[in-house]
Amino acid sequence: MRALHKSVFVVNMIQWIKPILSDEGKMIMSKTIDQALQNEVDKRRTFAIISHPDAGKTTLTEKLLLFGGAIREAGSVKARKANKHATSDWMAIEKQRGISVTSSVMQFDYNGHRINILDTPGHQDFSEDTYRTLTAADAAVMLIDVAKGVEAQTIKLFKVCAQRGIPIFTFINKLDREGQSPFELMEELEQVLGIRSVPMNWPIGMGRELSGVYDRMKTQVELFNGKDHSTIQVQKVEDYRDPIIKEMAGEFLYDQLCQDIELLDVAGDPFDYDKVLRGELTPIFFGSAVNNFGVQTFLENFLELAPKPEPRRSTVGMIDPMNDKFSGYVFKIQANMNPAHRDRIAFLRVVSGKFERGMSVRHVRAGKEIKLAQPQQFLAQDRDIVQTAYPGDIVGLFDPGIFRIGDSLSQGSDIVFDELPTFSPEIFAKVTVKNALKHKQYQKGIDQLTEEGTIQVFNTVSFDETILGVVGQLQFEVFEYRMKNEYGVDVQLQRMPYQFARWIVTDKVDASKFRINSTLVKDKKENHVVLFENEYAMRTAIDKNPDAQFLEMAP
Repeated sequence: MRALHKSVFVVNMIQWIKPILSDEGKMIMSKTIDQALQNEVDKRRTFAIISHPDAGKTTLTEKLLLFGGAIREAGSVKARKANKHATSDWMAIEKQRGISVTSSVMQFDYNGHRINILDTPGHQDFSEDTYRTLTAADAAVMLIDVAKGVEAQTIKLFKVCAQRGIPIFTFINKLDREGQSPFELMEELEQVLGIRSVPMNWPIGMGRELSGVYDRMKTQVELFNGKDHSTIQVQKVEDYRDPIIKEMAGEFLYDQLCQDIELLDVAGDPFDYDKVLRGELTPIFFGSAVNNFGVQTFLENFLELAPKPEPRRSTVGMIDPMNDKFSGYVFKIQANMNPAHRDRIAFLRVVSGKFERGMSVRHVRAGKEIKLAQPQQFLAQDRDIVQTAYPGDIVGLFDPGIFRIGDSLSQGSDIVFDELPTFSPEIFAKVTVKNALKHKQYQKGIDQLTEEGTIQVFNTVSFDETILGVVGQLQFEVFEYRMKNEYGVDVQLQRMPYQFARWIVTDKVDASKFRINSTLVKDKKENHVVLFENEYAMRTAIDKNPDAQFLEMAP
């Protein structure tokens, strides 16, 4: 922590004295500024945790926060009677239902690193918000239940990570329970996800027989004590054949470990850092988050291996974090994080340069200069005013209604970063407001929840109807809950029979004249979208309109 503050002080001091220096002095100072910025960039690790519901993601997140000293005790989404809730779950409906609905952002320091965790919703009904949040991450931690293996939501989230080519680190959780063999899980990763794996450690037993894990890289054993999880015991050994392991685990588990490691050494993939960085090989760590076992080992290895902030694509080419001009983009908007103040926060990923409180930047889409007066950083619902931030950091900007998801902010030039994707909804409903006098509040709620990504809104072309699209049914429940509790509006939803949405792209024919035999609508950007009731109708429309593209994501 002291080193971090020192680096920030150096950058601020240099910028204050730079104007009074000679040309030679300025050159020296520029190099010093570059080095100070480089130090800050090198310390950053920004990652998202992806998993299927109930794999233990919230528990893992909180144990990481505990190691970083960000919190004193972990809450539990299950312990409702004690009125304790996970730090990363802050919305009222999350506490009632024990799930993560929104994406939280948490920052803490550990071993000289500044860590930004993007805690994404594990519930399958909130995957679009999760998808967008992944665009702000430099790496992903994939959490897998040792008994259940690779599950549906994990597959969806993995595909988004794979499309971006970001490194994926795997933590196989709940080792204190009976589950699949490590070899079966490795095979499942390859067959289901198409990614090879390299175990960084290896379990010695499982469930009731769990004795510890053997660290293949550091040749040491981390011991499992089922009664006391407050301390971590590590025993240095010569290698996996060390008699100390036999004394600790017994002959059966010792023989099994020897056979497993020998097989891995012969037939397993070797560790290849370049493949890890390309997202082609995932390092595997075993542990039990709820028992605080293997978490610190994972964290320390992850910080060594995970990439620092990387360049980002834009309309003017790749933007390097070391560019001295500030730039960043909005990847998430959250309204009413504090119900008492009815506030609205835009989450900004810093891409390059140094962010400073009160700085003036160009809002590229709006074409004007704006002042960033109230920047905030988060530990879920707790916030602090931030004075400075660097590439990889996530900053919350007070939003009076000027920001949209994907907005670019920059100093000195009109940089526009790659547009964030809009994913195809799978469930649809027509929405009406029960009280016509509440139309103004209704429209405000619709606009804000659309910009947050809670829902997608479509308007029919032939007659004036509003249709909402979501990925999962629970999103409709959240929409109704928030409209009523945050905007004072009761809405009525009527389920529609559509299953697929496809965006039409064509240069030759007016989309409104297409032969589609389905419902034609427009999205918020006036793009034509077709809503199909079944796959047969969709295939027929594609066959009848060969000059058009039917896209799963908005163009």
